[in-house]
Amino acid sequence: MRLVTYRRAGAVRHGYLPDDDATSGVDAGRLIELGDGDLVRLLETVFPVVPERLPAAAGEFRLADVELLAPLPRPGKLLAAAANYQDHITETGGEPLDKSRLSPRLFLKPSTSVIGPGAAVELPAESNEVDWEAELAVVIGRRVKRVSVADALGAVAGYMNANDLSARSVEYGFERDTDDKAVWFFDWLAGKWFDGFAPLGPWLVTADEVGDPQNLAVDLKLNGSSRQHGSTKDMIFTVAELVSHASRLMTLEPGDVILTGTPSGVGAATGEYLKSGDELAVSIGQLGTLITPVA
Repeated sequence: MRLVTYRRAGAVRHGYLPDDDATSGVDAGRLIELGDGDLVRLLETVFPVVPERLPAAAGEFRLADVELLAPLPRPGKLLAAAANYQDHITETGGEPLDKSRLSPRLFLKPSTSVIGPGAAVELPAESNEVDWEAELAVVIGRRVKRVSVADALGAVAGYMNANDLSARSVEYGFERDTDDKAVWFFDWLAGKWFDGFAPLGPWLVTADEVGDPQNLAVDLKLNGSSRQHGSTKDMIFTVAELVSHASRLMTLEPGDVILTGTPSGVGAATGEYLKSGDELAVSIGQLGTLITPVA
């Protein structure tokens, strides 16, 4: 199923797109409303999310008559994996990583970085080097702590497209010691935090329909031209390993989101960065296409 969060009649609601509706666009088709609030409301009460477990429909509406929002507009936790594709590491000058001597490199992005499909991202005044990173997003469906790798996918409600936008440089208007490794690290981290730097959507596809999350094409186009083309099979740490590791560090809850890293093709590799008027399109497997204009 394709689950959606949207605004209708001034209120946030959630529902799903019928399987017999062949459209994949956001300007056509219909949706079945399930209730008020975003998809967290559903995930907290229904897991696994399969048709026979859904609450009774509360109405049917044209998709064109509602405003699609991010499936999880304000996730309780938005985690992201850094350096999880070898080709992305090497394209930006890094050495290949030996997985046997590593743990996943997880960091947090603020919920205020989340925007939905079609929402424009504003380029911050603090950086003129804003980059793109197409990523598979994993949505947690049940509360887990220290879940094993073997059982980790059993905690996943579904998947969606994500774009981990990143400011590759940050300037605050005064001179700093940029040779300090701590300064570099915190600039890198702060570059992930700006408002709108985590577009998600256009919908959440349930885990049963996606199947193997390690067999999905990852594509990003900038103004219609291909920039990233990879596959989740090339992740250093799999979805199951990322979920399991995260659950060792914190309790994962319904609606939490994990971004799983990006393949090669980012702007930093060529010195090409986003500018006003650009448009990004992320497509992963059968998850639809996430469009993000740049204001």
